Amino acid sequence: MSIDLSQFFEVFFEESFEGLDAMEAELLNLVPGEEDLETINTIFRAAHSIKGGSGTFGFSAVADFTHVLETLLDQIREGSRDLTAEHVNLLLKSVDCLRALLRTLQAEQQPDLTEADELRIKFEEILGMRAASKAPEPTQEAVSESSFNTYQIDFKPHHHLFKTGNEPLYMISELAELGELETQAFQDDVPDITNLAPEDCFLSWRFFLTTDKEQSCIEEIFEWVEDDADITITLCGGLFGDEEVAAVETVAEEAAPAQEAEPAAVKPITDTKKPAPVKATTANAESTSIRVGIDKVDSLINMVGELVITQAMLSQLGEQEITEATIASLQEGLAQLAHNTRDLQENVMRIRMLPISFVFSRFPRLVRDISQKLDKQVELKLLGEQTELDKTVMEKLSDPMVHLVRNSLDHGLETVDKRVAAGKDPVGTVTLNAFHQGGNIVIEIMDDGQGLNTTKIREKAIKNGLISETDELSDNEINELIFLPGFSTADQVSDLSGRGVGMDVVRRNIEALSGSVEVASAPGVGSTFTIRLPLTLAILDGQLVRIAEHTYIIPLISIIESLQIDISKVSRVGKDLDVLRLRDEYIPILRLYNIFNHKGAIETLDKTLLVVVESDNQKVGLLVDDLLSQQQVVIKSLEANYQKVDGVSGATILGDGRVSLIVDISGLIKLSGLRKPGSQELIIESKANLEAS
Repeated sequence: MSIDLSQFFEVFFEESFEGLDAMEAELLNLVPGEEDLETINTIFRAAHSIKGGSGTFGFSAVADFTHVLETLLDQIREGSRDLTAEHVNLLLKSVDCLRALLRTLQAEQQPDLTEADELRIKFEEILGMRAASKAPEPTQEAVSESSFNTYQIDFKPHHHLFKTGNEPLYMISELAELGELETQAFQDDVPDITNLAPEDCFLSWRFFLTTDKEQSCIEEIFEWVEDDADITITLCGGLFGDEEVAAVETVAEEAAPAQEAEPAAVKPITDTKKPAPVKATTANAESTSIRVGIDKVDSLINMVGELVITQAMLSQLGEQEITEATIASLQEGLAQLAHNTRDLQENVMRIRMLPISFVFSRFPRLVRDISQKLDKQVELKLLGEQTELDKTVMEKLSDPMVHLVRNSLDHGLETVDKRVAAGKDPVGTVTLNAFHQGGNIVIEIMDDGQGLNTTKIREKAIKNGLISETDELSDNEINELIFLPGFSTADQVSDLSGRGVGMDVVRRNIEALSGSVEVASAPGVGSTFTIRLPLTLAILDGQLVRIAEHTYIIPLISIIESLQIDISKVSRVGKDLDVLRLRDEYIPILRLYNIFNHKGAIETLDKTLLVVVESDNQKVGLLVDDLLSQQQVVIKSLEANYQKVDGVSGATILGDGRVSLIVDISGLIKLSGLRKPGSQELIIESKANLEAS
């Protein structure tokens, strides 16, 4: 029976990436001279698993590279070689190399082995293997004159071998690559058909291999299954020259002992093993699977059971004659159905939730590498690692966080000399903190560095024409300018320097997740970047509003308050912008019926309602005809089903079957022509007009 191993590729890749993450985390904990054996063993086991899995699935480039890495680790754990800082750096580079090789193979592409070959040479130099590796390749004549040995290999798998994802066929194929192979299969343990379990392995094999390779090469083939099979390798004797090699078949037949059952003849496998095709994907593809705790699965099963019971009750009521009693029972049953549906929805959403440690785990390596490059001493603190976040949000959050952390390390933290001169601890601190707040997750990236230079930011903004010298901006408003496109205060542009480089991209990516980012800073104390995101992108708590005959949904997370307009506190700024004075703030009023081009809406301000919303620290008021209900809605992508619409983040289907659009507050502000500096000028102008009146 042949098993298509390609069905296990995705599991192999997922487990290999997890193994590399574990290796990286443990390597970062290693201190040469103070390493502990368990840490070394953990790293070795991860490398060994990747090597064995890649060999089983035919990814020889990964298996061959991991072999030299594993050899070094084996010597260190046995005590025959001391661990050095060079070893740690080399092993970390190897983790990166293996990760790149696996991603390329996962994308069904030919891997570039340049970096792997360079690292292999460094490993071989450390291991003292380099002289042998530089030896000239033997000629065909030399090969024919070299000595051969014949090995008898008895291989009896345990019954559960197939369940571990191993396939004897591939091991036989690898043996055939080492030389001339004679294969015999024995079926004396195969039960009768009534007791036969197709997922169990009942066959055993005996091989006679004539090869010029060392016995260790044979042992490597079986080391992946050494705990799942009985394996015996015996040297039968040496044969020399082509004539003796041709006689291997006779030797094998004479050496084979009699068996109680007639052995089944198996044709020797001599073709080169090729890996089965890998499912096509992109090199940077997001993970297509998720591991779910059994408690979450049990909870789902219980919810489904409750739903089935409620459905049965409603079906029984539907068969009865309609009376006042049955109507009351029907209403009760529908209420129970709504309750069960909501519970089921919440439990299903929990399946998508993962601890944010999956994102945080990549930063110890990042901080280590960058701090070494910048010659700074940095301590990374991780808080709230078990805070859960939707998997989809998490996968798109990593890049913005990397950019913020890199800038904290480079532009935020001072060098050791400057910190000591300022009376600070020479070791700077970067803290990542995550916690839930309402229906959001809040992530803070904090550093105890020099803080943002508001004077320099203001001067650069004036120079670039973003604000004028007469504008009165608070420190927080000045700091917000770093998120404008292309804004930077870096004196020297590099791949790291400048908080402003790419900050507009950071904000744009976070806004694409229906989130926001803001900065707070104090000179000499440090800076804090705060990211606020919804827990999930699949479901939204929304406020339904009516504009003319149309129903829109405003995210509850964006709403500050709703009120009736006091016309005496409204002033006109420019040609067509009204501004409401609300508790010493000036709120621009956006007429949604104009923006969305609707006819028949209420246009008189004192007869409508104003929904005050906030995005990117900017408040605006949305003019609506009426407030309807609040409800959770399932978000449907407009881009996937139609096309991108400015000012709209998605759509949903209401209970009556109608489609309702979800308002994108940030996009709406941009669509209306309001921008942060511009709105500030309007507020200043409106304030002057009010004071003059």
